[in-house]
Amino acid sequence: MAGHRIGPETDRLILRAMNTDDAEAFFALNSNPEVMRLTGEPPLRSIEEARAAIESYPDFETVGFGRWGCELKASRSIIGFCGLKRLEELDLVDVGFRFMPEHWGKGLATEACAASIAFGFEVLNLRKIVGLALPDNAASIRVLTKCGMRRNGTVSYDGHTALLFEVLR
Repeated sequence: MAGHRIGPETDRLILRAMNTDDAEAFFALNSNPEVMRLTGEPPLRSIEEARAAIESYPDFETVGFGRWGCELKASRSIIGFCGLKRLEELDLVDVGFRFMPEHWGKGLATEACAASIAFGFEVLNLRKIVGLALPDNAASIRVLTKCGMRRNGTVSYDGHTALLFEVLR
């Protein structure tokens, strides 16, 4: 299964599977302390580690969808990622996003998140999509609510207690 390696396009973004040419941008994103402090994940340590993560990313082949790189149309550069991920341990499909700080506050995460949710409902025929955010991550909470998601308690995931948001088709 090749999966949906090409995602939706928005006014300002092209959502597509990342490749090893994107390793430098992926490393810059996932090693930035400002970006990583509210993710609950450890930062990447090298471009080689970023390249390996991209090469070994299984989701498009195993479940048919995944997190896409967000390419800014104006510069043709990867500025973050957004997309859907199957959370096996919770039996849920999650929308997630992460952008470089210089692109925060411009509505890009909301644009990408809304397009990913629409893709999940219209193309993948999903019935429910969730979003997880650490309680201190006000910006992510704002994006999820702007995209029509409603808070529905908390969930333990990956060693953290996260707020659970959901939207139904």
